[in-house]
Amino acid sequence: MMSSSFNIFRVGISFVMVCIFYKSLVDSLPALSPQKYFSTLKSGKASLAYFCQADSPSTSIFLEELNKAVKPLQDYGISVAKVNCVKEEASRYCGKEKDLMKAYLFRGNILLREFPTDTLFDVNAIIAHVLFALLFNEVKYVTTLEHLQNIEDTLKGKANIAFAYVRAIGTPEHRAVMEAAFVYGTTYQFVLTTEIALLGSIGTEDIEYAHLYFFHCKPVLDVTQQCRRTLMEQPLTALNIYRFIKSMEAPLLTEVAEDPQQVSTVHLQLGLPLVFIVSQQATYEADRRTAEWIGWRLLGKAGVLLLLRDSLEVEIPQQANVVFKREEGMPVEYLVLHDIDLVISHVENNMYTEEVREDEDDDIEGPDMDTLGIQDDEVAETVYRDRKRQLPLELTVELTEETFNATVTASDSIVLFYAGWQAVSMAFLQSYIDLAIKLKGTSTMLLARINCADWSDVCTKQNVTEFPVVKMYKEGEKPVSYAGMLGTEDLLKFIQLSRISCPVNITSVQEAEEYLSGELYKDLVSYSSVSVLGLFSPTMTTAKEDFTEAGKYLKGCVITGIYSEEDVSILSNKYTATLPALLLARHKEDKVESLPLANTHAQDIVQIITNSLLETFPEITVENLPTYLRLQKPLLILFSDGSINTQYKKAMLTLIKEKHLDSLTPCWLNLKTTPVGRGVLQMYFDVLPPLPLLVVVNLHSGGQVFAFPSDQAVTEQNLLLWLKKVEAGLESPITILPAQEWKPPLPAYNFLHMMDAAASQHSSRKGPECVKETDVQENDKEQHEDKSAIKKEPTETLRIKHWNRRFLGKLIMGRVSTLTGSPNQTFTM
Repeated sequence: MMSSSFNIFRVGISFVMVCIFYKSLVDSLPALSPQKYFSTLKSGKASLAYFCQADSPSTSIFLEELNKAVKPLQDYGISVAKVNCVKEEASRYCGKEKDLMKAYLFRGNILLREFPTDTLFDVNAIIAHVLFALLFNEVKYVTTLEHLQNIEDTLKGKANIAFAYVRAIGTPEHRAVMEAAFVYGTTYQFVLTTEIALLGSIGTEDIEYAHLYFFHCKPVLDVTQQCRRTLMEQPLTALNIYRFIKSMEAPLLTEVAEDPQQVSTVHLQLGLPLVFIVSQQATYEADRRTAEWIGWRLLGKAGVLLLLRDSLEVEIPQQANVVFKREEGMPVEYLVLHDIDLVISHVENNMYTEEVREDEDDDIEGPDMDTLGIQDDEVAETVYRDRKRQLPLELTVELTEETFNATVTASDSIVLFYAGWQAVSMAFLQSYIDLAIKLKGTSTMLLARINCADWSDVCTKQNVTEFPVVKMYKEGEKPVSYAGMLGTEDLLKFIQLSRISCPVNITSVQEAEEYLSGELYKDLVSYSSVSVLGLFSPTMTTAKEDFTEAGKYLKGCVITGIYSEEDVSILSNKYTATLPALLLARHKEDKVESLPLANTHAQDIVQIITNSLLETFPEITVENLPTYLRLQKPLLILFSDGSINTQYKKAMLTLIKEKHLDSLTPCWLNLKTTPVGRGVLQMYFDVLPPLPLLVVVNLHSGGQVFAFPSDQAVTEQNLLLWLKKVEAGLESPITILPAQEWKPPLPAYNFLHMMDAAASQHSSRKGPECVKETDVQENDKEQHEDKSAIKKEPTETLRIKHWNRRFLGKLIMGRVSTLTGSPNQTFTM
């Protein structure tokens, strides 16, 4: 009897606990009827509501996350409710099934925003989205550097900016930024982006994590002056952002004349250490400048104070010039540090880190899984971020197995082959639709697309073995595969230049002159800065065939033409060309140069024309770096903080014109547009040297780095003499780069090949299948003829910009031996 009573008592306790738990759930997330809910809405007050069927079991996971968001949103004055749709009460929010997959944000009785529930995937996403919608004016979302610059210019002299990059909307970092904006939005202008390219343009190489910058615009009165920027180096959590912003509000430098052990500032309260720069009257001005510079370097990391030794009542060691106070109550350290970088290093090495990134604990699956994570991370995030973007797909024709052949034979067509399950394909699909928008109503070219996930047989027959691939189909011509960067502008260039024949058949001297001047195809000159004209006598049949083959290969890359009339000597005499010859019309420089083509095969002509498209003195960027590295020559780089010094440019161009720099690749790097160059120089010199600066980097043989003497004027004579000393081994390198391989983490995958291999293994168990020999031969022939087998690496190209930025940074650490083959380059003048 006793046991039975106890069991009843225990069951009773359990029942009471379940009821209490259920009641707490109900209390935190009130369930109301539509009429009751709308009667509770108050003017000016925000409310988030989820309308659902009272007996719907499919919403339980979302309701759990919504319940977690109730208390945090209530702290911001935002009510949350579950509204049960009942038959007795009609509401437009309780209509179709798709309406029940949304949450609605109201201010008073006004609907502000509706959210599909799959975007509110957890409590962080719910809070981030709701605050983002409510803080529309306090948080500006930007996608371009120009937009960010406009905001910065507007706020100069008025207010500071908190600029945040998050990988996607709805992440924990996005929530942290929104919560900070809720508190500080009236004091600072918050700016948000999810664009990786924008983050890279302001100088950040590490795009793996979210970032927060503080733009010091309020002290800037000159609109042409850039606002100072301070990067928050801790992970983006609400607490870290609070600490960071509070540290931005603290004085940059404070003067004290008391025992460092007794000094306390807001930095110690925020968990940041204090750095005292010891000064005395004789060196006060210099010490203050040094302390201010250290203050900027340590902003957000430590408090910096100027300690006046002459006014101290306590003794400090005579040799000490820096005092370090780690935290309140701990003994101070007296240090002797004679270099600013040593002070910075000491602080950074002794900072107490409370939090580590969650990602750092996730490396248990081995290096291969880590590499896979890097491989498509940036692209996958882009697709995820834009997954709700409504694309006007109707601007392109969707093809199937039944419509493909009829469509591409009926009209000139551009076809995108993609896979709906692959991140790179879906990212490029957006660029492809942007292209369709640009060409709407202006092009006779039909833009079409086919999903290889649905129609794999079509893609296999078209020799598509990796995604995405773009091919051009024209009547009477073989398909041409696009091999450029997977972006809107590059693809637009390909399409526009493919409008004309390659090569164009020029029939008169007058037409040839119009062609060379750019007048004949003036609407295409903006897409091709060089026009190529082949000159041949009528009897040079083989040479003309080789040039024609090269022109077809370069279709969509450059404008090519051919002239082989009886009066070709008029042009050859005018331009001092020995037939057969190439004329290169450089439209930007308004000049025509000639190159001989005697005994030159098609492949060599392609290489000559490709090299002619390279600038003689280019600005190195993350996009074009691999192109110039393929030349396998040492780089002669002019590092400049802005536009090039006129004297330097003149000296370089003179030496280039006189052929003194043929064994080098002369170029320049603008640190304002390519900030990673600062890291390169700092690794070469330890401390950033004065600019502009000339450097020879012998990447492909030896890894030596030579710097032009800073005490010499940059003239043609001095530069040439220095280069000869470098060649003769009379100059000592400032550093030698170690030989290391730097390349993309993984090669592009041939997904269809993998699928075929798996299918063949499966089918082999059932018995052999017959394949016609003629089908194999036709397929092999098609693969041989399709240029994509020669020059297509589409999966790599979409990531090339980010990888190149990483690679350019690797110039500071190691040489590249695998990108361009096995180098045996010797440095000779």
